[in-house]
Amino acid sequence: MRQLARLSAVRMLDGYRRGEFSPVEVTEAVLRRCEEVQPALNAFVRLDADRALDAARASAERWRRGRPAGLLDGVPVSVKDLLPQHGVPTLRGSRTVDPAARLADEDAPAVARLREHGAVFTGRTTTPEFGWKGVTDSPLTGITRNPYDVGRTAGGSSGGSAAALAAGAGPLSVGTDGGGSVRIPAACCGVFGLKPTYGVVPVYPASAFGTLSHVGPMARDAADGALLLDVLGGADPRDWDRAAPPSGTFRDPAEGVRGLRVAFSPSLGGQVAVQPQVAAAVRRAVEALAGLGAHVTETDPDLTDRVDAFHTLWFSGVAHVTRALGPAQLALVEPELRAVRAAGERVSAREYLTARDARADLGRRMGLFHRRHDLLVTPTLPLTAFAAGVEVPPGSGLRRWTGWTPFTYPFNMTTQPAASVPVGLDAEGLPIGLQIVGARFADATVLRLAHALYAAGIAGVPAPEPPATATDSSRWRPEPVAD
Repeated sequence: MRQLARLSAVRMLDGYRRGEFSPVEVTEAVLRRCEEVQPALNAFVRLDADRALDAARASAERWRRGRPAGLLDGVPVSVKDLLPQHGVPTLRGSRTVDPAARLADEDAPAVARLREHGAVFTGRTTTPEFGWKGVTDSPLTGITRNPYDVGRTAGGSSGGSAAALAAGAGPLSVGTDGGGSVRIPAACCGVFGLKPTYGVVPVYPASAFGTLSHVGPMARDAADGALLLDVLGGADPRDWDRAAPPSGTFRDPAEGVRGLRVAFSPSLGGQVAVQPQVAAAVRRAVEALAGLGAHVTETDPDLTDRVDAFHTLWFSGVAHVTRALGPAQLALVEPELRAVRAAGERVSAREYLTARDARADLGRRMGLFHRRHDLLVTPTLPLTAFAAGVEVPPGSGLRRWTGWTPFTYPFNMTTQPAASVPVGLDAEGLPIGLQIVGARFADATVLRLAHALYAAGIAGVPAPEPPATATDSSRWRPEPVAD
């Protein structure tokens, strides 16, 4: 059963086609695995076995008749609990949300596309409150933990999705990424995550964080990620801000990397202190790319730190998403989120527009950079997973999660596609991520490099051992934070 749960989506579909196993057998295996790992990892807000098995039985009948419904018919998929799914609550990691009042009456575009393609919804994955930070813990659901070490963070804010994938609780998940929230947990948990170019995947309702926030595929390898992106990229009339639909499939990228112009920036020109083991693993992967025929140049983009501009935009988004909360509800909100909300409320219109100008200038500079380089490669994070239940690494002196994610949030500002692939484990057995960044709408080129890394055995890490139950409570205990 565990072997069925760990199959890739591509392999599941091949097995259905050949009659080797059925969607019901696979869904039963995945649900059992979800239940096995949930006590230790706390990756799910909700598991829905009855609905999942009903959907799997319907899929099995379609396969029996030789009429699968779409690209993912019978494949188990989980969805981050920020995206509405018809008939179930969207709790958003917050005690301020009334479950009875938040039963979604329609699907988000990504969920609707999954449903159209026959996917089997197994569960809703955890998120920090309103998806506001780069780790996954919340007053509602507690701490989500890393399958490689339950004392470590799974990253965030799509940490539930990444933890579930790494632990073998399904092959596919849908996350959101406003400052690295797909790529951060992908790096921490040793899985694949892609933030597509903004507009490639339709978004509705619009995020309070605007065009910083993307919806993207998460999987255990690039082939599954490309398959999921083909589904998520389907058109939806509710998103007025969507880009033109992709002209082809993401599942058949050009083979190999020969001739690709790859820029390698190991530390953004010395701006980032990268842990030595992370730096070494990423450099080995880049050297292997050169051996595969890529033209690798060690150079840095003009990414003068724009964290102040990002904070202005992000904190304003937090103020916006919590704008309707009264005093009694605010008392239920995480103290650190209240502090960020207060900072967002102090942002003036002039400061907001100045931050928009800084964002536009950063986008201009990256556009010029990609005239010379097809792709940019960096570490995804300068470190591996740290202690669970805190926003920043203990003893780091950092104040906010953006202090340890300098490689990820800039590319939300520029709306470029960016993926994380695992390229090794550190001495403590924790995954290390490599980030691939492309020019806007060069998603297929990002996937081309990711595919090549997996095909050559450069990307991919061993699955974690079955996680032991956490020795302390998985409930989150907030620390008071001064506004």
